[in-house]
Amino acid sequence: MSSPQFVHAYARPGRPRPWSTISLVLALLAAAPAAPAEPPQLTLGQAQQLAVARSRQLGAQDQAARAALEMAVAAGQPPDPVLTVGVDNLPVSGPDRLSAGSDFMTMRRVGVSQELTRADKLRWRAARLEREADKAHAEKELATAAIQRDTALAWLDVFYTEQMAEVVAGQAATSRQEIEAAEAAYRGGRGSQVDILAARAGLLTLDDRGSDIGRRLRVAQTMLARWTGGQAGVAGAPDIDSVRLDPSSLDRDLAHHPQIAVLNRQEDIAQAEVNLAQANRRPDWSVELAFQQRGSAYSNMVSIGISVPLQWDRKNRQDRELGAKLALVEQAKAEREEKLRDHVAETRSLIVEWQSGKERISRYRREVLPLAGERSQATLAAYRGGKTTLAEVLAARRNEAETRMQALQLELDTARLWAQLNFLVPEGESARPAATNYPQESQ
Repeated sequence: MSSPQFVHAYARPGRPRPWSTISLVLALLAAAPAAPAEPPQLTLGQAQQLAVARSRQLGAQDQAARAALEMAVAAGQPPDPVLTVGVDNLPVSGPDRLSAGSDFMTMRRVGVSQELTRADKLRWRAARLEREADKAHAEKELATAAIQRDTALAWLDVFYTEQMAEVVAGQAATSRQEIEAAEAAYRGGRGSQVDILAARAGLLTLDDRGSDIGRRLRVAQTMLARWTGGQAGVAGAPDIDSVRLDPSSLDRDLAHHPQIAVLNRQEDIAQAEVNLAQANRRPDWSVELAFQQRGSAYSNMVSIGISVPLQWDRKNRQDRELGAKLALVEQAKAEREEKLRDHVAETRSLIVEWQSGKERISRYRREVLPLAGERSQATLAAYRGGKTTLAEVLAARRNEAETRMQALQLELDTARLWAQLNFLVPEGESARPAATNYPQESQ
């Protein structure tokens, strides 16, 4: 049975009860600031999807296409009729001055006129703007490919720079251990102060290298955040061993590249302007109907008229305009062919560099990196056996770290080449757009 004094001690006003203490601890834990959340980890595909989804440029291209289609509907309609109101033959002198009903020639007139625009001209006006909409769609595909490519480049920079930072950090930790070992050997009379200074100099070099890698990593993360909308980590290793291009059919496939598609649409626009210029070589007539009201003592009248433009100098006006439009078509064709040649040559060069990079990566993984590691281990074993100096061990360590950094830089360069090749065309889209049916060209 509990003592009364013991029970009374827990019941004193100045001592908190056990459950009060627990409640206080829980309240303090709840009030403590939460640890900062880790940024989300994004795969390459997720980062690209996020960049495309939040892009405002793609929405702008959609609005440009919509505006062109709206204007195409308006351009295909006949001109509005024109209402005319006036007074003819109004006297300005004599006894009937400014009188609208006294002189038999004075008439109040109201009429309407309509231009009879030919159907083919209206069709080509609309077709030209429809092709502007097609060009906006092609520019959207080009922008999508650029967004996916630039996002991939930023993602790859973050991925490989993080690995470089890990290599430098691991080497710096090893260097600190080597400094401690050199100091211990110096105190034991088995080493020299030169070894200590060499180890410290190596650590300073690694720290400087780490600062540079840290700067590169922050820049890469900033560029990735520009596309994804916020700070994010990277997850998953990219597969840079294959691209979606077939080198055997490169000329045919690149003819449907978004950049070439934009030039194709520009040629279509120029051809539509040629057809419109051909249609303008035949004038449009206008008809007018007017009602003239005279004074009460005179008869009212109706007038009907037809207006026809006189193309009296067609060879220096309409034919010159047609010649200019034909020259623009040839210009568009020449620019497209020249751009296609440049694009094919540039892509072939990228393929050569990418394949060479893959071969070098394979050689580094198979031979160079294992050899650098074996040399470092052999030098360390010789140092432990008293057959070499600490300076040679440090040199072997630096050589191994530098070799690993070279391998990572090579992988980054090759991965960037892969991104430029793999995202020439937007991922998930066909490289060959469906043909658009247009009205037949006027002869």
